[in-house]
Amino acid sequence: MPELLAPAGNFEKMKAALLYGADAVYLSGKAFGMRAAAGNFEPEELFRAFAYAHDRGKKVYLTVNVTPHTDEYDDLTSFLELLKDSKAPDALIVADVGVLSLARKILPDVPLHISTQAGAVSHADCTFWYEQGASRVVLARELSLEEIRKIRRRTPDGLELEAFIHGSMCVAFSGRCMLSHHLTGRDANRGECAQPCRWKYRLFELSEEKRPDMRLPLTETDRGTFLFGSRDLSMIGHVGELMTSGLSSFKIEGRMKSAYYAAVTTNAYRIAIDRYTADPAGYRFDPALAAELESVSHRAYSTGFYFDSPADNPQLAEESGYLADKAYLAVALSYDPELKTARFVQKNKFRRGDRVELLTPGSTGRAFSVSELCDEEGNPIDCVPHPHMPFLLSVPFPVRPGDILRMG
Repeated sequence: MPELLAPAGNFEKMKAALLYGADAVYLSGKAFGMRAAAGNFEPEELFRAFAYAHDRGKKVYLTVNVTPHTDEYDDLTSFLELLKDSKAPDALIVADVGVLSLARKILPDVPLHISTQAGAVSHADCTFWYEQGASRVVLARELSLEEIRKIRRRTPDGLELEAFIHGSMCVAFSGRCMLSHHLTGRDANRGECAQPCRWKYRLFELSEEKRPDMRLPLTETDRGTFLFGSRDLSMIGHVGELMTSGLSSFKIEGRMKSAYYAAVTTNAYRIAIDRYTADPAGYRFDPALAAELESVSHRAYSTGFYFDSPADNPQLAEESGYLADKAYLAVALSYDPELKTARFVQKNKFRRGDRVELLTPGSTGRAFSVSELCDEEGNPIDCVPHPHMPFLLSVPFPVRPGDILRMG
């Protein structure tokens, strides 16, 4: 059964992903990862994260997938030296051959995964990385499902293949965007992308100097035009096809998203994978899982390039910004089965009479109306107004620690 690999932008997000069914998480230190704006982990937090995951039989992959310049290698060497410990990660994710070479010298026993930043699009690419000591290659997002199958057939059996199945995509090739650096001085290839592809531009027509007759019309609205922004990827409707593709790991993008996002996306794919594994011949897509993914912050979904080539369908977003998600209200701390009352800690304000849903690992959201609502001492209250406020709530079904309360 393929591994389900989830994003962990900080400790809270990691715990949510593991609780809701991830087999492994990928995360970064405060430097050298491709998501510099995520919370990320201080060195001591990294060791706690490794231990936390390993105690639960899960894996942690550490991203070191930037393309560092010469004057950054002293700091990179010091960072890798910190990992020479029994609590080392289960793999390093690297993209740069210099980083790969250094990692092999300092951490010879830690497996190496080749990042999607390396742009592997063929069996030859993958075999080369395998010969350099890599145990896994994260394939470029621009590949079709059939191309992935062909790569699997022509690569060594000992090489694992990983691919993104959900989350944000980039209009540049696997994130190698120079626009961010040009406009803001923030280098996307070192994890600092300002995402200028999400910005609003006012353009009416594009043409190239030597091709004046080849004009690209742009659709303009009162909010601007959205030439650069990509749709998000969602393969929840095609888990059956993914399961027979030869992939070893299904990867969810989103280290900069919320803990709620990590929980919901991981949970939806966990349910689908487990259902397929239990009965491959009888597996049918459940639209309720797609509805779950609609509840998180996202841009319009697509199937990426699994079934369409970038040339035929660039999967551009038709509007700016993200679609609203369901409000993340609270996380369960404990449950009294006799009183059917759960203790929660608040994330967002809600009040008595609101229609809400409870999300439990392994199931989709279950709706109910807020009736009995009390503060931590048991005094009736009309709403929960304060961030991180503990409160008591009557819930018509059993509740487990870590369950999520969201707006219905």
